[in-house]
Amino acid sequence: MPEYLAPGVYVEEVSFRAKSIEGVSTSTAGFVGPTRFGPTQGEPELLTSFADFERIYGGLEPLDFDGTMRTNYLAYGVRAFFEEGGSRLYVARIYEPAATASPTDGGRAATTNAGVASPAPATVTLRARFPGAAGNLRVTLLPRFSPAIPLSSPRLQEHDVVVEANLQGSPLELPFYDMTREDNRLVAAGAESPGETLDADIMVRILTVDLLIQRPIIRPQRPNDRFGESEFFEGFALHPQHRLGLVAYFTERPDSRLLHLTVPLQIDPDSSLTTGSALALALLGEEVLTAAYTGDLEEAQRVYQLTDGSDGAIPTLDAYAGEDAQQAKSGLAALEDLEDISILAAPGYSYDYATNGTLIRGIQNALISHSERMRYRIAVLDAPNNQVVSEIRNYRGMIDSTRAALYYPWIKILDPISSQELLIPPSGSVAGIFARNDVDHGVHKTPANEVVRQAIGFEFLLNKAQQDVLNPEGINCFRFFEGRGYRLWGGRTASSDPEWKYVNVRRYFLFLERSIELGTQWVVFENNGPALWANVRRTVEDFLFNEWKSGHLLGEKPELAYFVRCDRSTMTQNDLDNGRLICLIGVAPLRPAEFVIFRIGQFTADRPN
Repeated sequence: MPEYLAPGVYVEEVSFRAKSIEGVSTSTAGFVGPTRFGPTQGEPELLTSFADFERIYGGLEPLDFDGTMRTNYLAYGVRAFFEEGGSRLYVARIYEPAATASPTDGGRAATTNAGVASPAPATVTLRARFPGAAGNLRVTLLPRFSPAIPLSSPRLQEHDVVVEANLQGSPLELPFYDMTREDNRLVAAGAESPGETLDADIMVRILTVDLLIQRPIIRPQRPNDRFGESEFFEGFALHPQHRLGLVAYFTERPDSRLLHLTVPLQIDPDSSLTTGSALALALLGEEVLTAAYTGDLEEAQRVYQLTDGSDGAIPTLDAYAGEDAQQAKSGLAALEDLEDISILAAPGYSYDYATNGTLIRGIQNALISHSERMRYRIAVLDAPNNQVVSEIRNYRGMIDSTRAALYYPWIKILDPISSQELLIPPSGSVAGIFARNDVDHGVHKTPANEVVRQAIGFEFLLNKAQQDVLNPEGINCFRFFEGRGYRLWGGRTASSDPEWKYVNVRRYFLFLERSIELGTQWVVFENNGPALWANVRRTVEDFLFNEWKSGHLLGEKPELAYFVRCDRSTMTQNDLDNGRLICLIGVAPLRPAEFVIFRIGQFTADRPN
């Protein structure tokens, strides 16, 4: 309470209204799985389009797991998510090193399959930033000398590499100089004779280098494939300490997160290369520098092919679960710190159940455990491919969770690369339908009876009799209806608890719980008495009234739709003594009209109404 010590007028701000609760977002998804490129540790980046995914994690090209080519299901799942209406996605890339992985001293991991330049330049290492066959880059270095400028020109910067101009001969016959600062002026000090300086009127040419980085093409790429485009970087200085230098930009640990995610290459010079001229000779060689100085553009380039990049092995359960290291979380563990995720999926984990059944069940349990532990998430589970009705029933019998939903069968799409039919797991499409449903209707509505936009068919065309068997067991089916297209035709969780039978009820309660939790943080450490209880009641009641008014709750009147109690009837003296405030909330959620029944009978014309 303010102090009133001196006479005067005091103005105070007070609140006469209850705090408000804002509904949280429910359409942000998190995917985990292998990709062609990109970071394998640390916090995943938020993606808002498939183009974002391509720039960081690669395109749709297949993955090569120890010589076994496999469809890049995660990439197709991400594409399906955005095509079906999703707009916010986190991707946690996982990577299992191949058995032939070579050790690295880069400090990122004990093993790596990142591409390394071959043949290697003397005392300089060129390495792909992340592991993967997509890191087998072709790097072309293009040195160029600027037009002649005087040594006193303001264009010169500290650590620029220069060579005297208007002299005959190749640059190797002429001395290279590194610009250094001396008495608040820039001077060119000799590389081999540090004390040697040049006259300020001497004309010099500045040496810079451009890079053209080309990614490997596994098969013809689709138009506008961002990951397949060549990248051109220009105007880099050669001195290791130059602020706009090659080493500073292509360093292993760049200062900018944007550079870390989008620059695919790192250049690590040996510690003995302390000058720009020494790095230029080691990286480019005498012949290339001579050609650049004399204007022979065809010969003024040095090409390095990065090799030994590998997509590794088929990811294990440990790879999906991830590491929980302090600064380098991976897999599912990397998604734990992202509180806005409400939909979880791992497109492709259920492929080839006949061979990898134990692994698939383990990954599925990890997804469910993660959702249960994080509380406010629901796992979208893929049925294995090539499963007939009896097999998928047995598979469903091994699952029981209110925070998971199983979808069957796989979806047939038109591959944008090969223009052939391709089967993809349904979780990416379902996650996108969840997001679309939340935006168009609200999380209270069942995400079902929705068109699958990408679908040109399904792995199996199910009929009503088959769904009569699958639906009661909580297997959500995709169906084709003449004149209505390909639709998602199920909205049940994989739970045996009838109270949480429907996906929309489960997700709506997660929405309410999370919104109330975040919207009442101000209550903590307030005085636990009737004034606080009344304020909490008003806050929650206002939020639920808005939900009822929007048609999200059942009941013709508010008192039939919800109740909020926070008084001595919900708390004992022991609760108060131990600092507990207990608020009891009941809501009447809307359940889907899963079975629509019209009863029709005959009556005579003279029958009174």
